Amino acid sequence: MSKLFRIGVSPDFYSEARESLEAVLAARLTGLPGVEVAPMPELPGLVATPESLDQFDAIFALAVHIRPESVRGVRRLAAVARWGVGYDRIHVDSLTENDIVLTITPNGVKRPVSEAIFAFILALTKNLLTQDRVARAGGWRGDLPRLGVSIAGKTLGSVGCGNIGQEMFRMSQSMGFARRIAYDPFVRQEQVSSLGVELVSLETVFRESDFVTVNTLLNASTEGLVKESHFRLMKPSAYFINTARGPIVEHAALVRALRERWIAGAGIDVFPVEPPPKDDPLFELDNVIVAPHAMAWTAELMRDNGFEATDNVLCIARGDRPPGAVNRSVLEKPGFQAKLERYR
Repeated sequence: MSKLFRIGVSPDFYSEARESLEAVLAARLTGLPGVEVAPMPELPGLVATPESLDQFDAIFALAVHIRPESVRGVRRLAAVARWGVGYDRIHVDSLTENDIVLTITPNGVKRPVSEAIFAFILALTKNLLTQDRVARAGGWRGDLPRLGVSIAGKTLGSVGCGNIGQEMFRMSQSMGFARRIAYDPFVRQEQVSSLGVELVSLETVFRESDFVTVNTLLNASTEGLVKESHFRLMKPSAYFINTARGPIVEHAALVRALRERWIAGAGIDVFPVEPPPKDDPLFELDNVIVAPHAMAWTAELMRDNGFEATDNVLCIARGDRPPGAVNRSVLEKPGFQAKLERYR
């Protein structure tokens, strides 16, 4: 490194993940020659500004928003390193135009998110919340309103079959599912055949699955992808699980499907607006389990996301290409190449 390489940390780390951040910094960056880590300035609305970005060579981003105006005139910044895989808060084309690479951490998230999906499935099918309430109230099993459901022999479906979807299906191998189906226009059948997954249409996933899970990125093509018509296809005994992003699903349609009992229930970790309003109609329903977009937030996820994000950033600090690049076309741009050269 030919000069001090400065890494900025988005402000939300200090309110939501300080302990995990500090552990990663201590393990990977503290005392590293030529590297300095510092908090970014306070960001109203958690929206980055050119002034907040251009004092760093790279930033660690948790949930910060980076819009076209955020990078206007930015010259120094070379990388935005997300702790996670979703980047719907980041305008990727603007990063590319300004010779900035976006990196993500697919290896750190796939297992914790998959575990979160199965936590929802098991809690819903075993009536976990109801059983807890009945027992606390002094009741016993004869007071339960219904029996649970076994997952053996059922069909597990996924909207999306990329990194997380494939890990979910991999984990499902010993759980007794009779069938595994997925919709993903960007995956070929031969890529998932070894997992026992059959690629089908989106409508087939909703019509034939006992558990419909959402495992796709939020982007222009997936926003509002899941509509009322899809919920109407589902079996009355089926469950819907969303641990991806809220806007992928038409929220009003989900609420109606649950309220009118088109489906048996849902596990929802994500909302159209986060945090959701206190009067979100999902909170009134007894056939849904909700969580604050934290079902996958384990100590291991934060550690592994941090290590993977750090590896991406340190590649750049050495003048190398990061393995977790999203906008890979930027790697060939002369402006980005010039940034790498100054670190060599």
